[in-house]
Amino acid sequence: MKQFKTAQDVVTFIKEQGVQMVDLRFMDFPGLWQHTTVPSKFIEVETFDKGVGFDGSSIRGWQAINESDMLIKPVAESAFVDPFTAAKTLVMICNICDPMTGEDYTRDPRNIARKAEAYLKSIGLADTAFFGPELEFFVFDDVRFDQNSHEGYYHLDSKEGAWNTGRVESPNLGNKIRYKEGYFPVPPMDTLMDLRSEMTLKLQEIGIDVEVHHHEVASGGQCEIGMRFSPLLEMADNVLKYKYILKNVARKHDRVVTFMPKPLFGDNGTGMHVHFSLWKKNANLFAGDGYAGLSEMGMHAIGGILKHAPALLAITSPTTNSYKRLVPGFEAPVNLAYSRRNRSASIRIPMLSNSPKAKRIEFRCPDPSCNPYLAFSAIMMAAIDGIANKIDPGKPLDRDIYDMPAEELSKVPKTPGSLREALENLRKDHAFLLKGDVFTQDVIDTWIEYKINRECQAVELRPHPWEFALYFDI
Repeated sequence: MKQFKTAQDVVTFIKEQGVQMVDLRFMDFPGLWQHTTVPSKFIEVETFDKGVGFDGSSIRGWQAINESDMLIKPVAESAFVDPFTAAKTLVMICNICDPMTGEDYTRDPRNIARKAEAYLKSIGLADTAFFGPELEFFVFDDVRFDQNSHEGYYHLDSKEGAWNTGRVESPNLGNKIRYKEGYFPVPPMDTLMDLRSEMTLKLQEIGIDVEVHHHEVASGGQCEIGMRFSPLLEMADNVLKYKYILKNVARKHDRVVTFMPKPLFGDNGTGMHVHFSLWKKNANLFAGDGYAGLSEMGMHAIGGILKHAPALLAITSPTTNSYKRLVPGFEAPVNLAYSRRNRSASIRIPMLSNSPKAKRIEFRCPDPSCNPYLAFSAIMMAAIDGIANKIDPGKPLDRDIYDMPAEELSKVPKTPGSLREALENLRKDHAFLLKGDVFTQDVIDTWIEYKINRECQAVELRPHPWEFALYFDI
């Protein structure tokens, strides 16, 4: 894919390659990509500085109706040709600005990530924060759901789902994946290999470096496609591109991709393990001779993330459904501890390579329902706080939690049990996010109130189907 560096590069490409439309994209506050499309003839070098106007009051969590005018400013380096549109279309990710002051908009998630990178450099700690998220997802063949005053249901289906061993398919050839046995069977049990390969090729076509793809643990279409690590802002951009490509390739084949953390009961949920390291002058600052090959800085970074984890999860695991995945007693990383190999710990130090360049920490609590600009920025800010204050992460949790006495395990701190609990922790603990004006108090307050009013209350007010099984005959 052609790499763009300047506005002139983009304008020249549009003219030389016959680009017909330009799609301008940005992320709303909760974390969905939005877009507006303009004919290519209106894109000039000046557009990148002047921007394009739009109504910010219609975007979730943004402006009030009386101050709705906003500007979209495209970023030349982010441009790629959309592989799905009928008309040749160039996509550009944009920054959001206030038309009156010209300042970057504080509630623009991408602006927060830009400020996070700038803050890291300004304090002289490091020059690059590398992130490598592992996004899992489900591919379903049919999805139906509804809720109203007198009924509520959801129905998910997958041709490879374990629940379909007895379905009349004329013919049903078996080869359904058993619950929790989806990691790594070959075709014909893995029915999605060709689909994942097509997704991978499309990702590479738009410039995203993919390292691996495979079926994941759950039955019914759980998969993973692994991207190579990148700097914070670039990786957050890539996550949005990744979701776009996967959803549209699936749609082409009459299937649907979801990044919902826990769509299926009784099988593994969908996580987004986040690999993270800090670098300066091409040297990995987390590599050392301490526990699991970590430096003192790496250990303090773990200390910061563990200390702030109950608040962090309000951003990195930001849906009510996230806490259907993070349940004690199962395989989810609910123990706020670290380990070199124990996957039930919330932070793991991967030991697949002895190279100092590969040394990193892996935060396992996040899931792909998060806003990546906010999530990666918050994780980095927690790590910086740990480094600045030399926070001791305590002793590692290297034992099998299933062999630990209940009394001993009860002393290990746990993740919040609900989104509301995580949000209340964020309300009490967010000073570390405000440093360098990376997050503002307005952003924190708006996030908490939006999530409580639009999501927590909305779920809490509605009867759950299983409550009828538990209580209807009382």
